[in-house]
Amino acid sequence: MLKARTSAACIKASRWDCTLEQTAREDRLAVRLGLRMVKGLSNADAAKLIATRGERPFASVDDVWRRAGVPAAALAQIAEADGFRPSLKQSRREALWALKGLHDEPLALFAAAAARDAEKAEETVITEQVEPEMALRPMTGGREVVEDYVHIGLSLRAHPVSFLRDEFHRRKIVPCVDAMQANDGKWLEAAGIVLVRQKPGSAKGVMFITIEDETGVANLVIWPNLYEKQRRVILSAGMMAVYGRVQREGEVVHLIAHRLTDLSSELASVGDRDASFPVQRERGDEAKSGGGPDARETLGRKSREI
Repeated sequence: MLKARTSAACIKASRWDCTLEQTAREDRLAVRLGLRMVKGLSNADAAKLIATRGERPFASVDDVWRRAGVPAAALAQIAEADGFRPSLKQSRREALWALKGLHDEPLALFAAAAARDAEKAEETVITEQVEPEMALRPMTGGREVVEDYVHIGLSLRAHPVSFLRDEFHRRKIVPCVDAMQANDGKWLEAAGIVLVRQKPGSAKGVMFITIEDETGVANLVIWPNLYEKQRRVILSAGMMAVYGRVQREGEVVHLIAHRLTDLSSELASVGDRDASFPVQRERGDEAKSGGGPDARETLGRKSREI
C-alpha cells in the first residue's frame, strides 16, 4: 500500500491544485500543497508563476517578481504562507523584507526624472544599488505555526497545543489520546482546540463537542444542566479543558463533562512561545535527501484546520 505524506506549498514546486510527488521510497508518496491553499492568491497570478518557472527555475524573490509579472502584493501572500522557504530558502520575514523594496509602478517623485534621463541617454545602463543583507530576527516556533494557520489554514510544523504540553503536564491535564484510552469510569482532565459543536434536535438538549490536541481527538458529552451553567464557555471558547468521567461502550468512547474551563487565552499565547523542533524539511524532496520516518507519526493523528 502506498502511503502519502505532505509537503508545504512552494513557489517552485506547487501547482494550483494539490498534487502527488514520488519520494525516494517506492512505498511512499508526498502530497504537495497547491497554491490554491495560499489565502488571497488568485488563480490568474498562480498561472503566471507556473508558466514562467517552466522556462527556467526561479533563483530569488527578485527573479520571481521580474520574470513573472505578478504584483508584489500577490508574492507577499505567498511569502506570508512561507512559500519561498522550501526551494529558495527564504523565511517569511526574509521574503517579505525582499518584497518591500519592489514596486509594481515607478514612484511618482522619480518618474519624470527617469523619463528625461532615458531621452538623453537611451543606451546608458544604470546599475541598481545593492542593499546589504539584513539579519532579521527569526520567528518563534509558535509564531510560525500561527502564521501557517492564518495564511494557509493548516501547519506542517506542529500542532498549536504541543507548545502548551509542558504547562498542561504540570496542571495534570492529560493528552486526548490518553483520555480516550483510559478505563471506563475514570475521572480525568483533558484539553484541546474545539473542532466541532453539535446539538442535534433528537438529542434532548445534549451537546456533543470534539476537541483536538497534538495526539488526537476527544469526544465530549455536555448534559443540558452543564450547558446552562457554562453556556458562554461552551459556545465561545476556541480551546477548552474538560474535567469529566470516561464512558466506554464497546468501541465508542466519550468524556462526560463535569466542568469546563476556557483556555482561549492560552491558545492566543502560542505565537509568543518557542519550541525545540527544527524547521521541517520538505517531504517531497526526499528523493534528494534520502528521506526517513516522520517523528510526528508516533503522536497519532495529524493536526487539522482550526
